[in-house]
Amino acid sequence: MNSLPVSFSKKAIRTPESPISQFMELALSSPHLISLAAGMVDGGSLPAGPIASAVSSILNDPKTARAALQYGTTQGYGPLIGHIVEHVAKLDGKTPKELGVSVKDVLVTTGSQQLLYMLSELLLDAGDIVITESPSYFVYHSVLAGNGTRVLTVPMDDDGMITDELDILLEKLDRAGELQRVKLIYTVDYFQNPTGLTLSLERRKHLVEIVEKYAKKQRILILEDAAYRELRYEGDELPSVKSFDPKNQHVIYAGTFSKPCAPGLKTGYALMPNELIEPMVRLKGNHDFGSNNLSQHIICKLLETGDYSRHVEYLRGVYRQKRDAMMQALDAEFGDWLGVYWTRPKGGMFVWLTLPAEIETSPGSKFVKAALKEGVLYIPGEFGHVSESGHVPKNEARLSFGDATPKQIHEGMQRLRKAADSVLKTEAMASGAA
Repeated sequence: MNSLPVSFSKKAIRTPESPISQFMELALSSPHLISLAAGMVDGGSLPAGPIASAVSSILNDPKTARAALQYGTTQGYGPLIGHIVEHVAKLDGKTPKELGVSVKDVLVTTGSQQLLYMLSELLLDAGDIVITESPSYFVYHSVLAGNGTRVLTVPMDDDGMITDELDILLEKLDRAGELQRVKLIYTVDYFQNPTGLTLSLERRKHLVEIVEKYAKKQRILILEDAAYRELRYEGDELPSVKSFDPKNQHVIYAGTFSKPCAPGLKTGYALMPNELIEPMVRLKGNHDFGSNNLSQHIICKLLETGDYSRHVEYLRGVYRQKRDAMMQALDAEFGDWLGVYWTRPKGGMFVWLTLPAEIETSPGSKFVKAALKEGVLYIPGEFGHVSESGHVPKNEARLSFGDATPKQIHEGMQRLRKAADSVLKTEAMASGAA
């Protein structure tokens, strides 16, 4: 007897599989592959010792042990929230008051991904508009697609999102009577995933000015995804976009302890306009009644002891070495090629590679197959683009130096060059036969 079909919701039907899932599975299930794909953190640098000390300190005291093992509050562990406010303000060289935030404006989440999802639930109806950089963080694209959101994009250059182009786009939407549909401007403004580019100081200020200019009948919010902010290897600390919003009206600052500490603790946070806190807490209560309480106590202890800041400083050295290894390997393998370009990130863990137009990097392409045959994995660049916004380049790739060793990075680049050579050789033979 055949079972009756399940009737799925429209949201479930709209939600695509995350494009990176299959590449992460390949990386984890194929030890012979050198993965320059998934944005995994460096496994050898995870702070096992400091976390073990923090856990021991918490659990050896019956009072703190019971508090950490009990349910917490939905908004988050109070002492941790206090440290978060001080921590973000210190990164900006300000006091919390100067930054325009207090403990009442913070929500702790189960990783920053939960925040992205919940904000979509809270703010966006089907047909509403979110504007992102192009290319942008493709996992968020999947969240928006499931919500039925229209995603429009603004191009980037070496200084990040071209804010003059954002101004032009918003003016166009205003003339078309669609400005009221614009709810969010999304930017990964420090060492962006996927390109490694950073939004310049001038454009950070300009971004807030533009949003204030077009917030005519409703507030337009900026979602500043600062996941990689603390992984800076060179250059001066840039102020957050949030720092240009001292009245706490337009900018949601999203941070995480995954990249600069340990993803297994799965703890993120947001500083946001206070009107959003109560409805977000209600929504989060329906999700999980609050994020992992023990993890929050552990992170709080790491911040209190200084182990967190010491680990971040150590981590910067680890990733700086890997970034330099990737720059050297790219120059050695592709430096003599015309039409090959790559970004030089000052932090984070990603490099954006542009190959000649005749080398298509798309899923299922000859280059993907050749790279797998050579034993190296990358992320096709087209995942970072949105088709509604126009032409999607087919010759780009995201490379991650997060979990590979410097030796693996050099070997991976050699394999990638061999794959590119084999594709060009095949194409040349096909052209000759024709």
